[in-house]
Amino acid sequence: MVSRPRIRSIVTALCLYVLASLMIGYFGINAYTGNRGINARKDLDAQIAELTADLAVAKAEREVWQRRVALLKSESLDPDLLDERARSLLNYVDRRDIVMIVKPR
Repeated sequence: MVSRPRIRSIVTALCLYVLASLMIGYFGINAYTGNRGINARKDLDAQIAELTADLAVAKAEREVWQRRVALLKSESLDPDLLDERARSLLNYVDRRDIVMIVKPR
């Protein structure tokens, strides 16, 4: 008669320990693999690094285009540069230019 309450108390304590360890395991696994877990943080850090690199490339390209547009403005337009660029793009020469034909080697 005495052994039954003792077994019940042991089983109850054992069930509580198992239940507590299952809950700790569940929350531990979610802390590692969940939406806001450690793996998700690593993925976000990788995505942040990739987007930062893309931003740097976009900023560099924007600076190049800003420099090219600034050269087209009237206050900074160099007539010699414009003449040289137009001739190279249109394959034109001036009557006063000396043209030398060089044979390729």
